[in-house]
Amino acid sequence: MDKEEKTLELCQQLHDKNSIKRNAYMQTETGFDLLKAEAQQFVESFHQNKPDSPIEVHFQSRQEKCFSLQFGSDILFFVLHSNTFEFNRDHEVMKLPYIKEDKSRSYCGMVNIYNFLTDSVLYNRFNDSGYLIGRIFINSENHYYIDGKKEIGQIYNNFANNTFDESAVRLILEAAVQYSIGFDLLVPPYESMQEISVMDMMEIDNRHAPIRTAKRLGFRFQADM
Repeated sequence: MDKEEKTLELCQQLHDKNSIKRNAYMQTETGFDLLKAEAQQFVESFHQNKPDSPIEVHFQSRQEKCFSLQFGSDILFFVLHSNTFEFNRDHEVMKLPYIKEDKSRSYCGMVNIYNFLTDSVLYNRFNDSGYLIGRIFINSENHYYIDGKKEIGQIYNNFANNTFDESAVRLILEAAVQYSIGFDLLVPPYESMQEISVMDMMEIDNRHAPIRTAKRLGFRFQADM
């Protein structure tokens, strides 16, 4: 193979691989828009079914690749990653016949779902922590794989057949809300709260107070049993 042939082959490889990645990202972007629409519908449904409820439920589009769904003391952030990923060779997905038939199907866009306390965002408590509770992976054929905590992680994964449509979006959104409702704010261990700085104390009435609050402060956030 001469120099020109090698260059042409390299150009073809560059085109093919980036086309696959681009198509996967575009499918994920479309799926992200479906999630956004379903979150808005959830808010409308709540207000229609519970018009007198004192619980605040809100949708907010925060930027092009992020929106939030607030319900009571919890808020979910859905974040579309700007890159395309491939599962590592030891991941269970790579052992599927669906992937072995065509390795390009393993390239996916990704949407992360984070759970925060509403007050952490409302009062700009920048030291507070949120938690990744789910990840959605969508490939160029609009098939999806999902992993996450409890209700989200228990969603049946069939990468070869599951398409990211409105029914899948509704299932995932409801699972994320359900998990967050049951993921309570625990009293932190005494030892983790027994020391406080002068600065913390002087700013205790300030909304930007650096005292941390998180659902699992002082506990390990690990796989749910």
